[in-house]
Order: sequence, then structure tokens, then C-alpha cells
Amino acid sequence: MIPPEPTGQSPTPASPGASARPPHGPRWARVLLGVTAVSLLFGLWGAWQVFAPGAAHPQRQLAAQAAQIEELQQQVATLTRSDQISRDANRELQGTLAERDEEIAALRADVAFYERFVGSTSQGRELSVHELRMQPRTDQGWHYTATLTQSLARDAASEGEMRLAIEGTRNGRLQTLAWSDLRQRADAPGVPYAFKYFQQVEGDIVLPPGFQPLRVTVRLAPKGRGAAVERAFSWADVTPRSAPEP
Repeated sequence: MIPPEPTGQSPTPASPGASARPPHGPRWARVLLGVTAVSLLFGLWGAWQVFAPGAAHPQRQLAAQAAQIEELQQQVATLTRSDQISRDANRELQGTLAERDEEIAALRADVAFYERFVGSTSQGRELSVHELRMQPRTDQGWHYTATLTQSLARDAASEGEMRLAIEGTRNGRLQTLAWSDLRQRADAPGVPYAFKYFQQVEGDIVLPPGFQPLRVTVRLAPKGRGAAVERAFSWADVTPRSAPEP
């Protein structure tokens, strides 16, 4: 066999370990990709902190404040209802106390009335006006009820006539209305009475417009030689009490 002829060029010897060294391009690409990923993750975390509803986020604060306002409104409504219930109960209690006061006053009046016929207070009392009550009927009209009594020591019945006179003011001046003025008749007769122990005499009178009554005088004129009996009452004492204010 004939060996090949030499070409005059010697082959370049390969460097030891050259085939095991990795290229530089792929390594820097991986590093750049890692940095980009880390930056992206950091950006996502920052966006989450900004837009996610955290403890200091305005939307969460508004929601918490709205819940607190609703709770306070409920408390106000509860307290308002409790206050109204207390007011109603207080008004009812005042009304009950006023009724009890009227009952007590009526009982005391009854006791004073019957004391005239029993016990030591019955001695020496003859004909008298025990009580007078005035009830409104119209703007100027009033209904009167007078209770007349006399001592049990008196055997004979008392007879006579009763008249009223009212003192007050009109147009800033003092004025006294006689019985004829109250009855609107010049010859108005008195109200007759006849009893042995007690009697209630009733009737109606009319006050002129603008007249402000202050005092009522009841006058009893017995038949025969008996002396007339008079008793004056304050207008405030004989008229109904005003209802308690709410």
C-alpha cells in the first residue's frame, strides 16, 4: 500500500479542555432573566400593598366608620325610645297623682262637711255656705253649685234666697257684678233654698266679655228676722284646676 503524500500543512493541535468550557452568552441570559423575574415579583408585591385593602386603606377606614355610625344611630334610637317611654310614664304618673290629690281634697271636704254635724265643731254654727264650685259652660257662661249647711242643734228648717256677686277687673278697672248683672235681668229673683241639715243650690250665670273675675261672694238672705250670711271665695279656689302639662 502506498502511504498518502504529505500536504505540507500540519494540523492545529486542539487546546486541552477546550471542549468542556461553556459559552458566555447563555449564562448572562439566565442572570438577566433572574433579575427581571425578581424585579417583576417586587413590583407585584408593591402593587399589592397599594391596591389591596389593608388596615390603613381608605376604603376599609370608610367601611369601619360606616359601621360605627350605624351602631351609634341604633344607640340613639334606643335612647330616644327609652326617653319617650320615661316621659309617657312620668306624664301618666303626674296624672295619677293629680287624681289622687283631687280625691284627697274631696275626702277632706267631706270630713269638714260632716264635722259640722258631729263633734265639737258643730257647736255654735248656724246657717253657712260650706262650699262653692264654678264650672265653665261657654266662653262667658258658668254653672255654680253652692252647698249650704246648718247646725244639727237647730230644729227648724232654714228658708230664704241665695244670690251671688263677683268682683273682678274689666278694661283695667275694678268692677263688681251684682246678681242682676250675672243673671242679665234687672229684677232677677234670688235662688230659693229650704233645708234642715244641708242643701246644694245650682244655677247658671253669665259674665260680660273682657271681665276677669277675682272673687265670688255668696249671700244668704233667710226669711223672717234672721241676719244675712255672706262668705267670699277666691275665683281660683272655686274653679277647676288646670290639667298637668305634658
